[in-house]
Amino acid sequence: MGFFDTLKRGLERSREALNEVFYFGGDVDETFWEDLEDTLVMGDMGADVAMSVTDDLRDLAAKKNLTTARQLKDALADRLEQTFIPPARDPFSDVPSVVLFVGINGAGKTTTVGKIASSAARSGIRTVIGSADTFRAAAIEQLDVWGERAGVPVIKRERGADPASVCYDVLDAADREGSQLVLIDTAGRLHTSSDLMRELAKVVNVTRKRAEKCAAGPMPVSVVLVIDAATGQNGLSQALEFNEALGIDGIIMTKLDGTAKGGIAMAVASKLKLPILRIGVGEQVDDLQTFDAHAFCRALVGAE
Repeated sequence: MGFFDTLKRGLERSREALNEVFYFGGDVDETFWEDLEDTLVMGDMGADVAMSVTDDLRDLAAKKNLTTARQLKDALADRLEQTFIPPARDPFSDVPSVVLFVGINGAGKTTTVGKIASSAARSGIRTVIGSADTFRAAAIEQLDVWGERAGVPVIKRERGADPASVCYDVLDAADREGSQLVLIDTAGRLHTSSDLMRELAKVVNVTRKRAEKCAAGPMPVSVVLVIDAATGQNGLSQALEFNEALGIDGIIMTKLDGTAKGGIAMAVASKLKLPILRIGVGEQVDDLQTFDAHAFCRALVGAE
C-alpha cells in the first residue's frame, strides 16, 4: 500500500463527514457553505479556522466559478494546506539530534519512540533510547521490547529514579558510543499540574545543558509534543499549556485512524504556529508517517 493510500485509509473516519457535504446537486448555495463550515467545526478544526477557510473558499469559488464537487474539494485541500507550518528541520533525520517526547498519559509517547527508533535504525542512523518515564514499569518494559526488536540500546534506571538523571545517563552513553540520534521518553504529565510541568522543565534544562557538552560538538535538542488526535479540542489545550511551559519545537499526532476529528491537526498548527512532524494512521511501524501537508489535506477531503 502506497503512502497516499495509507493516509486515505487512516483518515477515512474524518473524511466521511466532509464527503456528505460534497454530495450535493444543483447550485452551490448558502446551505452548502453553512454545512461546510459546521462540518469543519465539528471535525475539531476550531471555529476561527473553519470560518476563515469557508470564507476564503467561498470567495475563490465565486471568482473562479467553481461549481463541481471535484473543483471544490481540490480548492479546499489547497486552502487547508496553507494552515500548516513547514519544519525548519526534521529532528529525526537531520542528525545529530536529541529529541524529548512529552505529553499526557495515553497519548502514545512510548510507542512513538519505539516506532521512530525502529525506522531510524533501519535507515542506518545510530540511535539510543532513554527511558525517562521512571514512574511506569510498563513503559520501561515496552521500550526494552522496542529496543531489542530494533537493535537499539535502551538506557534506564530503577523505577522511581530521577528522570533528569536518566537524561544525563543517556547522553553520556550517546557520547561514548557516537550515537547520532537520542530519543528520550518522558512520563505522562497532566498539563494542568504546575508541579509536574516544573519538574518536566527541569528535565528539559538538564538535557539541553548536557547536550551542549558532547565530545563531538553540541547536539541540538528538540522538545516534541505527542497528542492523541481523538482528544480533539482538549489536545489543543494540552498543546498550549505544554508550549507555554517548555517551548515546544514540533508536534506528533497519533491515532488519526481512530477519530472523525482529523481537523484538530489544523487547529493545533494554526494556533501554535508549530510544525507537525509525524502523524500516526495505524498500529504498524510504517503507519507513523512523516507529515506531508499536501498529501494530508488531499486525503482528508477526498481529493484525488
